[in-house]
Amino acid sequence: MRRKLAAPYIPKTERTPAVLKLLAWGEQLLEIILRHREQELHLKDEVAVLKGEKKRPKFKPSRMHEEAGKVSAPDGPRQTKLARRRGKPSKSKTAQLKIDCDEIIQPVERVPRGSRFKGYRDFVVQDLVVSSRNTRYRLARWQTPDGQTLTGQLHKAVAGGHFGATLVSYVLYQHHHCHVTQPLLREQLREWGIEISSGQMNALLQEGKERFHAEKDGLLSTGLALSAYVTVDDTGTRHQGNNGYVTHIGNEHFAWFKSTCSKSRINFLELLSAGHGYQINEEALAYMKKQELSQAFLDALREHGRTSFADQREWQLHLDSLGMGIDRLRNIATEGALLGSLKRCGVAQDLAIVSDDAGQFNVLIHGLCWIHAERLVHKLLPLNDQHREDIARVRSDIWSLYAELKDYKRHPTIKRKHELQKRFDAVFIQKTRYATLDRLLRRIHLNKSELLLVLERPEIPLHTNGSERDIRDHVKKQKISGGTRSELGRQCRDTFSSLKKTCRKLGISFWAYLTDRISRSDNVPLLPHLIEQRLVRSALTSPSARSRSQKT
Repeated sequence: MRRKLAAPYIPKTERTPAVLKLLAWGEQLLEIILRHREQELHLKDEVAVLKGEKKRPKFKPSRMHEEAGKVSAPDGPRQTKLARRRGKPSKSKTAQLKIDCDEIIQPVERVPRGSRFKGYRDFVVQDLVVSSRNTRYRLARWQTPDGQTLTGQLHKAVAGGHFGATLVSYVLYQHHHCHVTQPLLREQLREWGIEISSGQMNALLQEGKERFHAEKDGLLSTGLALSAYVTVDDTGTRHQGNNGYVTHIGNEHFAWFKSTCSKSRINFLELLSAGHGYQINEEALAYMKKQELSQAFLDALREHGRTSFADQREWQLHLDSLGMGIDRLRNIATEGALLGSLKRCGVAQDLAIVSDDAGQFNVLIHGLCWIHAERLVHKLLPLNDQHREDIARVRSDIWSLYAELKDYKRHPTIKRKHELQKRFDAVFIQKTRYATLDRLLRRIHLNKSELLLVLERPEIPLHTNGSERDIRDHVKKQKISGGTRSELGRQCRDTFSSLKKTCRKLGISFWAYLTDRISRSDNVPLLPHLIEQRLVRSALTSPSARSRSQKT
């Protein structure tokens, strides 16, 4: 049996500087040993599964201490089941259904003479009719006296394809919303009497989707121009057998995905600028100076006559002409030029970006997620009972502060703002009996302005849960279908993921949206227009807008 490792408790009177240094060094070694033990047990579990054996059993903690205080009254009745809460009377679940047909059923027994009819007792049965429907359009051809040929024209809903709008919508819905793979979807359709090949299935999913791609691009441009904030996140993905990344940008009104081969800051700025090129202006030069670009290159960029570059090739040639050959300097200049182009492409100047502290997202007005900050404390491994108590106390302090910040978002005042700033310092500068925890708290305290951005901008969220929920669907789809093979397939995956999530946020049925666009009925408004209306309404009712109106 292994001996349990624990750091010794040293009284305050014996904590000399040398002892504290040795204690911190020992804590680091114990933490490394415990993490290796955890990894060893995890690998043993995986080996056991491969051998067909069972994993280690997981025992839940005892709840006897919780039940000890729940003693029933000696004379009162023992309640084994909670009383059902009385509320509004339940409504009929089928009252709002559209009834397609009525069927009257008479009693089996013979109705005696003199009986009175008392109406009907309705019993609604929902069903689904699944069948193929093949229509042969016979286009009449006429030859005029002058030799011309007149031919009937197909309806716009079926023009250019041998599959109807409902079938195409179903294929898109099943593949992008229900994550059904192409082989399974083709097998299902063939069992229903639809003759479709693998090539035709692939064409239905990828070809002729330019209208959807354009609408997806409109989501980002409208969202960045009118939103007060966006939350961002990224995750790994596969394309053509290589590792890549998919980036999510959005908020409660829209979601936008883009797959690339990089997750650098340059890549993120290129996504924000949406292909509007590179611009040398005051914003770009200020960023380069902040990132410590040499003064000689700053002067060369400022004094050069050309300030706008259409694409990456022109920009790289310009850097070559200036003699900027070091990669770090070229990256700083490129990041600054992309930041300079954001104003030209319509990105709001006061746009706040809330992230999980990944370095590539640290641009513009940057805020941090409190959930990820607290998770760092939660992941610490306590080495003795004192460490365990300190971690629990610090986590309780953080969640208490988090609750007060949530309340501040609803009722922001100057007085509470100063109180919460002092409270933040008290939580993250405190001394504990765990040196590793102290260092972590100091590191989190360095991000004070980003974690407390909500004090200046009450409308922004305190977390990036929205982005994590949105991007989780992409991860699930990748586990089922794997990566993409063609550029068109990757583009369609990003497009329909963006449109599906946006429809859900706007309260629009994705099935209704697909059938509307495929049939070209155009009864569903363009999603960017709906987002614009939502954002204008939310801007008028936000806490910052209310506070500005109160001041005026």
